[in-house]
Amino acid sequence: MPSVDPMTADNVRIALVIGSVRSPRLADSLAAWLERELAPFDWLDLDLIDLASIPLPMHTLQPGGTADSPIAGRLADADGFVFLTPEYNHSFPAPVKNVIDWHFTEWAYKPVAFVGYGASGGIRAVEQLRTVFPELRATTIRESVLLPMAWEHLDAVGRFVPPPGTVEALHTMMTELRTWADALRSIRVAEPTGRT
Repeated sequence: MPSVDPMTADNVRIALVIGSVRSPRLADSLAAWLERELAPFDWLDLDLIDLASIPLPMHTLQPGGTADSPIAGRLADADGFVFLTPEYNHSFPAPVKNVIDWHFTEWAYKPVAFVGYGASGGIRAVEQLRTVFPELRATTIRESVLLPMAWEHLDAVGRFVPPPGTVEALHTMMTELRTWADALRSIRVAEPTGRT
């Protein structure tokens, strides 16, 4: 009987989380670019979660996650995550930390990848997020996409035109994200709650 290749057996559900809530914002052009680039991936089911349109008030946070989160089910259904995050004042924005703190078990034993942007490509935001997610038993992957001065790469209608090497970096990141998502599925079956 032929074996089933785990890389093709099931699609991988990835939640793309847009971390900026500003208006206007560069994130719209970058998210549209990511959707265009990821559309041909036949193994990928993409769920776009835009924090600008989701009410997660800070004053209702509860320890260990908040039961009435409007996106808890979507995060729980995801096999992994891509955070599109700007860098504000050498760090990631407050709405990103807020969405992380609103949830707990939804992140456990899943991989997290980052697309950062800002004057330095969002590298400080990304590196700081790498210290946050392990506390939630999430695994941040090595590869990331950094977009320095992304506003200088918009065309006349505001579409992001990636500089050389950017698309290749995205594909490399997504390949690693898929590998980790497949590998961590077995752990989530054994310990689905993320609490030990």
